Amino acid sequence: MKTIKKAKLASKFIGLIFFLFAFSYANAQVLTNKKTDLNKPEAQIQEDVLWSVKAYRPDDNLLKIKAIDKAGNVYDVKAIQDSPDTKILNVKVLFKNKVLPIKLIAKDNEMYYPAKAIDENGNLLEIKAITEDGTYLDVKGIRKTGNIIHMRAITSDSDFYNIVAVSPKGKVNTVKGVKMIDADEESVINGVSIFAHLKAISQK
Repeated sequence: MKTIKKAKLASKFIGLIFFLFAFSYANAQVLTNKKTDLNKPEAQIQEDVLWSVKAYRPDDNLLKIKAIDKAGNVYDVKAIQDSPDTKILNVKVLFKNKVLPIKLIAKDNEMYYPAKAIDENGNLLEIKAITEDGTYLDVKGIRKTGNIIHMRAITSDSDFYNIVAVSPKGKVNTVKGVKMIDADEESVINGVSIFAHLKAISQK
């Protein structure tokens, strides 16, 4: 009888270990670099949740938004939730085990404000929406209202897609450029002049 009980306990323990392994493997929407401030109570330590960033319009499919370097390598673009508050999220590029900022830069003589990721050396990565046939669409700020710049993916026919961030649970924020100050130059990052920041903002 004792042997049977021990076998049952061992079976339950193995089952629990398998469940925990499967859960951690399947939870692909959570960043592996967790917060490590051990001075915080356990309840306050929050894993970073990745929201997918997409181009959207009602009459078409959702399009992926990606960052592309000069060599043609493609990287994921995500909105990053680092606390329970989802009203304003940073939008970043996951780049070779690093996280790069995405900013709107000065448009100079262009019609719209380009969205670019910036690496530690000041190199710029293009931000593009990708259609089902592999066509790249520019992602730019097309219009400024107050301190908000409205973001769109733009086709060759000048059709627009809205840019949204979608959580693993289906919550949707709108991706917009945000200015913190009135001056044209918001800041300088790694030698690049910044016009505005890119955020995923709740509309509620």
